[in-house]
Amino acid sequence: MTENLTSACEYIERNIEEKPEIGIILGSGLGHAASGLAQPVIIPYREIPGFPVSTVHGHAGQFLFGRLCGKPVVFMQGRIHYYEGYSMEQVVLPVRTMGCLGIHTLILTNAAGGIREDLQPGDIMIIKDHISSFIPSPLVGKNDDALGTRFPDMTQVYDKEYIGILEAILTELKLKVTSGVYLQTTGPAYETPAEIRMFQTLGADAVGMSTACEAIAASHMGIRIAGLSTICNQAAGLGESLSHQDILDMSQKLSACMTEILKRFIVRI
Repeated sequence: MTENLTSACEYIERNIEEKPEIGIILGSGLGHAASGLAQPVIIPYREIPGFPVSTVHGHAGQFLFGRLCGKPVVFMQGRIHYYEGYSMEQVVLPVRTMGCLGIHTLILTNAAGGIREDLQPGDIMIIKDHISSFIPSPLVGKNDDALGTRFPDMTQVYDKEYIGILEAILTELKLKVTSGVYLQTTGPAYETPAEIRMFQTLGADAVGMSTACEAIAASHMGIRIAGLSTICNQAAGLGESLSHQDILDMSQKLSACMTEILKRFIVRI
């Protein structure tokens, strides 16, 4: 393991009483989804040696450790983005850290733009696959065999059983059940209409600036993955002009719904 990964794990282990089994990364505007955590232990990223710090509005920049629905979990309130100027190794360091702390499941959430015609603001899309071709791979460089194999299989990054559980939960909650392919760009600029037309041709259903790189790093470590995109806007050229505040506002409207989905999912895994 790298020096930063080792020091991060050692620091966190000294400050928590129980190692997590499930990790949840909360996307833009979804920070309140961690509100049901029992006896949370808060560890700001800035306190962890060698750790990157989230700089984006709507991302608190801290880990929350505790129990949710009786299970030991860790929330990331605020992720690290490549467009903030960090290396891809730094971007996935939080995922690596959670993996080394012992999580067997990673739940990825994000705020995304809907590309597919039937995806509308307010929908929640289950991620069944992703396209990461527009970002650097987090696995470039010397492989650490302690974390995973040099050439990991990415045939089924998002766990089929977990997709089925999420579909059942959305049905129970009388929500629209939809799944699709998520595409990650570097950001921070939103995509142009021409780029969105290209992404449509490639088979992408939603687009955002995170998630795929984290999924690759987690899959490399053998962690089971579930993914959910809150569709906060129609992608460029398909609707109105885009603003970060509008996306935060829509995410916050969906926060209570997402919290209920996460709780029901955690109970079942």
